[in-house]
Amino acid sequence: MPYLFTSESVSEGHPDKIADQVSDAILDAYLAQDPESKVACETLVTTDYLMISGEVKSTATVDAEKIARDVIRRIGYTKPEYLFDCDSCKIEVKLEEQSPDINQGIERKNNEDQGAGDQGMMFGYATKESENLMPLTLDLSHMLLRELAAIRKTGEQMTYLRPDSKSQVTIKYGEDHKPLSIHTIVLSTQHDEFIEPKDDSEESKLDAEKQMIDQITDDIRNILIPRVKSNLPSSTQQLFDNNFKLWVNPTGRFVIGGPHGDTGLTGRKIIVDTYGGKVAHGGGAFSGKDPSKVDRSAAYASRHIAKNLVAAGIADELMVQVSYAIGVAEPINIYMNTYGTAKAMNDNGNILSDSEIAKKASEVFDMRPQAIINRLKLKAPIYSDSAAYGHFGRASSIERVSIYTNGETVEMEVELFTWEKLDLVDQLIEHFNIKENQLSG
Repeated sequence: MPYLFTSESVSEGHPDKIADQVSDAILDAYLAQDPESKVACETLVTTDYLMISGEVKSTATVDAEKIARDVIRRIGYTKPEYLFDCDSCKIEVKLEEQSPDINQGIERKNNEDQGAGDQGMMFGYATKESENLMPLTLDLSHMLLRELAAIRKTGEQMTYLRPDSKSQVTIKYGEDHKPLSIHTIVLSTQHDEFIEPKDDSEESKLDAEKQMIDQITDDIRNILIPRVKSNLPSSTQQLFDNNFKLWVNPTGRFVIGGPHGDTGLTGRKIIVDTYGGKVAHGGGAFSGKDPSKVDRSAAYASRHIAKNLVAAGIADELMVQVSYAIGVAEPINIYMNTYGTAKAMNDNGNILSDSEIAKKASEVFDMRPQAIINRLKLKAPIYSDSAAYGHFGRASSIERVSIYTNGETVEMEVELFTWEKLDLVDQLIEHFNIKENQLSG
């Protein structure tokens, strides 16, 4: 029978995402000067306060405080009434040198033998339910908040918006696991107190609050959602019917938000950052970590594997798990699950098992840490763009980025989201000997 599935996202102004963006901006500043930098940077934000801590090994000189203030400004925390703004918040920096015990397990004379920066398991996933091979519930959740931020920064509509917001999308699926319709959208957004009570009575306060929520709800329904729908393929637009439920700021007014409303920490939005709860997660966060940390690099590589395999027609849905021991280059295991959607066949006309697919894919994808870094060009300052609205499902592109490092702003050309490229599809089709008549369904 049909079922419901839900994913959520948070905006760039959410406290946890502020922390992620600061950590990744500092990482980028180190990598821009010294691509061999080893960085583990954590950020905490709360009312009028931000703290940066962690371990670094690098020849670079980085002004972490200035970088943090620039990130806060870009996000939109520029007004003292937010009780957290780019100019007045107190910032403390506690960055220490990386432990030599950890470093000795990572670096080798032969770069190809570089060990994993930690133990653990990482997951990648791809599904044909959306154009970018991501779970549609998460993809739509991200889209809503990206568009809401664009509206806020343009300043022409919904001028009451503040930076902090959250979204949640529930989709009704059929027994074949294909989307049938949008069931519920929940959107909570911080806002100015743009309607004042007529007097100090409780009745007047409640009336003003209701007017604000009614206005925000109308604008979400009539401005935000149509703008998001206009950027969707027709097949996804058709999932929006007149019956979906819309909840806007369900608890009422949302004036106090951002770091004044909640403490934020790097790495607390790992499900938002990945696949919206659709598949397992190894528990390791991404932001603030250089690519020697397989928490990050191997998760990116696992997505690259899953996406290329699905795009090549090996399966309609695929999860990849890889695991490592700290200081050891070769992964302990590579596991794959196609959820019964495998299509590739062997020479006898039988559909390949998941273990057979994993074995053949391992012959194409070298999952040693240094091989991943080289294949995906991960020593470049490419991480700030990934720190909000998800690390996956984004378009790979070559961009010029501005990075403040060593006392000056430098322009660099980098390739973003390399793990999203479908650059090995043809090789996989040949390697799996896929022909049109071998693809079931």
